[in-house]
Amino acid sequence: SVMGLAWSFFNPVLMLAVYTFFFSVVFKARWPGGGGSKTEFALVLFAGLLVFNVFAECVGRAPVLVISNVNYVKKIIFPLEILPFVSLGTAGFHFLINFSVWFLFSIFIMGPPSIQIMCFPLILLPFVMLVLGISWILASLGVYLRDVGQVVSVSIPVIMFLSPIFFPITALPSEYHFIFKINPLTFVIEQSRDVLLWNKGLSWLGWSKHMFGATLFAWVGYCWFQKTRKGFADVL
Repeated sequence: SVMGLAWSFFNPVLMLAVYTFFFSVVFKARWPGGGGSKTEFALVLFAGLLVFNVFAECVGRAPVLVISNVNYVKKIIFPLEILPFVSLGTAGFHFLINFSVWFLFSIFIMGPPSIQIMCFPLILLPFVMLVLGISWILASLGVYLRDVGQVVSVSIPVIMFLSPIFFPITALPSEYHFIFKINPLTFVIEQSRDVLLWNKGLSWLGWSKHMFGATLFAWVGYCWFQKTRKGFADVL
């Protein structure tokens, strides 16, 4: 159990070191508006990975949430709709560990953060609703279509490189901006960096739009799950 906790800390730090080396040393990537140092680039990169890792962990596990708990479907009365919350709680624990590492590292490199960091939990609210909606839909589809897990495992790296994790949107030609703008993770990642690193305030208009859209999507996902769960026992 001790090593399991250590891996929760070691794995993201290792991946951060690998990404930082290849993008800031091999490809000479620099973040516009920053100081150009490798340590600052690591902080910027880690801030984006904080959000994406939660998304990847929850969405990657979603297709097998129901089929890996067959007893909960057939033998006992269990509220299956809470399974995505369990997955989100596990990812949230890893997130807190990673954020603690990022926070201590940022204080050492850049000094105490600004008061804008208090908006960070608020930024995560629409993100949590989005993850829950996707998890409900994929958990249901995973029962009826077993190849959903394979599609998701291929899609997650694609989504990662279509998110502004390793580079800002402004580094791309303008004709490609729309691809990143329709990605719901883009707003969360950019706003997270604004409040964590660049001392900028929250975009309340953008947040309101994303909160409304994410809440609506979560409700649709929940309704879909409840509608399709009636056939889980027959299929399993």
